[in-house]
Amino acid sequence: MPKVFESIKEWNIFRKSSLSNIKSIGFIPTMGCLHEGHCSLIKKSILENDFSVLSIFVNETQFADKSSYKNYPRTIQEDLEIARYEKVDAVIFPASNEIYPDDFHYKVVEDNISLFREGTYRPGHFTGMLTVVLKLLNIVRPHRAYFGEKDYQQYELIKGMKEAFFIDTEIILCSIIRNKNGVALSSRNRNLSEEQMELAKHFPLLLSSKQLSPEQITAKLRALGFKVNYIEEVNERRYGSVQIGETTLIDNFLV
Repeated sequence: MPKVFESIKEWNIFRKSSLSNIKSIGFIPTMGCLHEGHCSLIKKSILENDFSVLSIFVNETQFADKSSYKNYPRTIQEDLEIARYEKVDAVIFPASNEIYPDDFHYKVVEDNISLFREGTYRPGHFTGMLTVVLKLLNIVRPHRAYFGEKDYQQYELIKGMKEAFFIDTEIILCSIIRNKNGVALSSRNRNLSEEQMELAKHFPLLLSSKQLSPEQITAKLRALGFKVNYIEEVNERRYGSVQIGETTLIDNFLV
């Protein structure tokens, strides 16, 4: 059973007293509602480190829509069971007032990559994301931290932040985990009905097509009933974001 820490102070005491001789600490930051994609990050961390830490924190500051924050699925008991099964060494799930004692007055702002794609459709999202990731890295002080390729723009920003602020943590990119229909796993997928999940399989299929241009992909997706936020190609990688009902799906492929 993993050691569970509900306060940063408890974690700091444990890290100082019990982990001083640990050669490598791996870190998997999450917002909970764990799935096989998260489990793949956990497995990689355990394989590459002596001690692995999972955080569960639904970060309000990266939600432009407060109703999306309130409706974000929270499954803490299931998550702890998954952490136990995957043999995570420690789980941290701090309260919001511990993470933001300053009430979010101090922020990490990036003014280049964050302005495009997800940054256009989710104003303020990346500022909240970068701020909480920096805080969590400072709290855990891991040697390696693991992030999924599905959120590739997020990975680019975190990697850039690491370099800009001389953060002594290696940022590891992990492959996208997909379901049998090729849909990238996401905590939000559980909001899709069976009919919507059947529709969702067309998104990665079209997005990955090397025979179609972004404009052609957009037209085909709209004809199928998707709301298309963007289909863009940057540095030989194609990014896409669509909506099915109230649920947003994002994905990317090398082209």
